[in-house]
Amino acid sequence: MQLGLTWPLQRLLRQPVPYGEPVPRAWCWDLHCITLHGRSSLLLVHCASRYACVRFDMTPADWADLPAVAMEEIRLGLLDAGLAPERVEAYCSAAGAPILTRTHGRREVAFLNRAWDDVMAADLLVDRSEQRQPLLNSAVNSRPCRCAGFASTDTPQAFLERCFSENQDVME
Repeated sequence: MQLGLTWPLQRLLRQPVPYGEPVPRAWCWDLHCITLHGRSSLLLVHCASRYACVRFDMTPADWADLPAVAMEEIRLGLLDAGLAPERVEAYCSAAGAPILTRTHGRREVAFLNRAWDDVMAADLLVDRSEQRQPLLNSAVNSRPCRCAGFASTDTPQAFLERCFSENQDVME
């Protein structure tokens, strides 16, 4: 699975990353560092569907272990989306080990920025006592939007479900 790091995140980690090999957009997530309630947080956005997850209050140890933290958040986020556990595991297995790359294109980053706007608009839902933010994620993923993987307007949740059903042969 390719985890595309934005320039600000590469600077935060002091880690430049290469461009990744071309892979199906369904296996690509772009990651960005954001500040929520004064705390350093991680925004993960699925490149095909604009489905987003937030990990609040990242510690230095979390940033140092970013691939593992990102994969955990992706797994849990997909489960929160209502995907069956065996389907989530099949997706993560088929996508392979996490590989840090540059982001996956201007369009994808533009939609990441729109997801970030949605997170900021719903920041009252942040649970400051938890790193995982299922309520915030649910609010962000239920707002109508556009995304890189589909021409229509729908919610990130619906786009994610479509992405999984249309790419079932590739994703499992």
